[in-house]
Amino acid sequence: MDIEIAVVPVAGLGTRLLPATKSQPKEMLPVGRKPVVQYVVEELTRVGTKQVLFVTGPGKASIENHFDLNGELIQTLRESGKEELLAELAFERSAVQYFYTRQRQLLGLGHAVLCAKSFVGRRPFIVALGDSIIGMHAESDVVRRMTRCFFERDAVAVIAFEEVPRDEVSHYGVAAPVSPGDVFELADVVEKPSAEEAPSNLAIAARYVLSPAVFDALEETQPGKGGEIQLTDALRALIRQGGKAYGVRLTGGERRYDIGNFDAYFQAFVEFALADPKHGEALRRHLEELLHVPHA
Repeated sequence: MDIEIAVVPVAGLGTRLLPATKSQPKEMLPVGRKPVVQYVVEELTRVGTKQVLFVTGPGKASIENHFDLNGELIQTLRESGKEELLAELAFERSAVQYFYTRQRQLLGLGHAVLCAKSFVGRRPFIVALGDSIIGMHAESDVVRRMTRCFFERDAVAVIAFEEVPRDEVSHYGVAAPVSPGDVFELADVVEKPSAEEAPSNLAIAARYVLSPAVFDALEETQPGKGGEIQLTDALRALIRQGGKAYGVRLTGGERRYDIGNFDAYFQAFVEFALADPKHGEALRRHLEELLHVPHA
């Protein structure tokens, strides 16, 4: 059974990627041939999503423009004999419907999700962070596995997790599993623990499947550091109230590319570019020359 509605938060300022993000959303930065957010949407449509709600903010109009049909561009390509490029715009013709709402104050991920309440209603929904690609070219079915777990186990929440080095857990929400496994019940989720206090090295990996009960929990969640409402705090409240929440591990081929800083962005771009079927080999040769890598 598919979940047909997804919420994609894209309102963040992207300050760690300045000046590249001064006038362009970080979600629209290209990774290989496509902007980050296009990979996210393509991942969602492959697992049955029919409606995508972007939670936007100031300066995000280019996201809306990107997913609009551009008849003038199509006509120009046809008239100039470049019809072969029309295949690059196939995403415009996807059956998915796009909707947009504003997060008028940047009060955290939990607040961004809460902005979707009136649109989602009482339906289960997916949350996919708009600055994180899962798997090379977003070829991941983790959301499908999460959806299956959600329905089979009557869950209030299912969260994707990936293993990270122990000394990096303080940057993430971290799982406290009831028992080990690729799919596991959660006893708790701890926001940004120290390496010594972390219950595991399983970090939240930018994808959630949620019951609408999360909206009630978010409305009761008190702002934390910086006045932000944390989604993790609401999920912890649901678990304490007896709700069943589960984690699903990313598989070996489902690395998360978190486009949140220049190190991560540069690495992701190079990996995706090297995997490009047309241009990857030429780039590889160029990099070998730059790095003085000897040829076999």
